[in-house]
Amino acid sequence: MSSSFDKFQKRRLISSYFSVVLSVFLVLFLLGFLGFFIINSQKLANDFKENIAMTVFFKNEAKDSIVKAFGDEIKKAPFTKSYLYVPKEAAAKQHTDIIGEDFMTFLGENPLQNSYDIHLKADYVVKEKIVTIENNLRKNMMVSDIVYDKQLVNLVNDNIKKVSMWILIISSFLTVIAVLLINSSLRLSIHSNRFIIKTMQMVGATKSFIRKPFVMRSVKLGMIGAGLAVLALIGVLIYVETSFPNLGILDNKLLIGLVLIVVFGLGVLITWLSTYFATQRFLNLRTDDLY
Repeated sequence: MSSSFDKFQKRRLISSYFSVVLSVFLVLFLLGFLGFFIINSQKLANDFKENIAMTVFFKNEAKDSIVKAFGDEIKKAPFTKSYLYVPKEAAAKQHTDIIGEDFMTFLGENPLQNSYDIHLKADYVVKEKIVTIENNLRKNMMVSDIVYDKQLVNLVNDNIKKVSMWILIISSFLTVIAVLLINSSLRLSIHSNRFIIKTMQMVGATKSFIRKPFVMRSVKLGMIGAGLAVLALIGVLIYVETSFPNLGILDNKLLIGLVLIVVFGLGVLITWLSTYFATQRFLNLRTDDLY
């Protein structure tokens, strides 16, 4: 009978430990994932901005020397991320490939113009700055037209502000949930040992002596859960980097390392604080209140 009870207690203890480790792992994994998203959200937004092209068309009478001089000027400009010269012959070939028919056979000439596709740095892809750049480029008498998606520029900047605000709100909400979930799991674990805590107190053990093994055990469980979360996050990073190398998700190794350290540290800190206050609560209860 005693053996069966001991086995039951052992299974219940293991189940309690498992629930603590699992809750710590899941919560810290979500927080870490959100942390990686936050530090990469600006980079993703900048990459999207820098993919918006501004196309500068030249008049047919513009000489090659003028077009080349314009390219040299653009190369040195502080707002230029990259640029590509597209001669009208290459533009005609692109149009032919897209529509599947050579439009010059019935037009008799190439109506397209030489152009530059300019990709601006992310800091310059805002309404005020991009308009200033456009006005300055139009001062060149050989520039025929400048085309870019004005609505997309405004839409991107507006949405980035909204997304940043929601990320901040969600981060704060998840942090609170994380603390509550881990605290709840640890309180249940301590609750199952409340009679042991009170018995030790009644035989003269000090509060710090009683707390120590519970705190140490919880911290160890927190370290296991946090360690598993760190390993899982590293696995996710490697998978994303392998699947989407263009994102450069591992470029900022310092911030990635900082997030992983914070995740591990939170696992230790939250479990330590939760166990400390949970044991303190039962130490301050009267014996009758334990029931």
